[in-house]
Amino acid sequence: MGVTSAVLSFAVIAGFLTILPGLDTALVLRAAITQSKRYAFATALGISTGALIWGAAAAVGISALLTTSHLAYVALRLAGAAYLLWFGGTMLLRTWKSRRDGATPLAVPETVSASAGGPAWAWTRGVMTNLLNPKIGVFYAAMLPQFIPQGVPHLPMGLLLAFVHDLEGMVWFTLLIFGTQLVRGWLSKAAVQRAMDRITGTVLIGFGIKLALSE
Repeated sequence: MGVTSAVLSFAVIAGFLTILPGLDTALVLRAAITQSKRYAFATALGISTGALIWGAAAAVGISALLTTSHLAYVALRLAGAAYLLWFGGTMLLRTWKSRRDGATPLAVPETVSASAGGPAWAWTRGVMTNLLNPKIGVFYAAMLPQFIPQGVPHLPMGLLLAFVHDLEGMVWFTLLIFGTQLVRGWLSKAAVQRAMDRITGTVLIGFGIKLALSE
């Protein structure tokens, strides 16, 4: 198998994985609806950065540790579960508080500064969400070696495959973000934003519980 055929074959599998509804999609949609395009794209870039790091780690064999060391996997799994539970719980608490105060939940204008929780924090949150999900690491550790041709340096090839996955993800996220902008007027209503945050918060908590209880 040559480099070109390996990349194309991986792109097909990664493409199907990208469009499956999951945590990443929920986070980007929520950011596009309740925040702004810039905030949503920062979240998507953070998720892509995390995937690129996982790809590099898998290529050099670091994330393969998760498939061989039960202790390492459990530690990362519990850390990821705790983060998702905290993230989701905080989101739910804020929607209840905003309803009591009569405010729109988490509405961040386009000009918001990074220190106030703007795009820089959105990017960081995307990276953390991806890196604290050990299943992403296991996916890369299991899949990437199968698409690295014999004699090809592992790290550059692993990064290339992860970049292909990232590119597909950004195309998908772009479609989602601009799709939500078409109905942003309705989606920007306080009641709709609270509903979206509660749904997303519940999804995050659900993922956290599932991750904590998974083997």
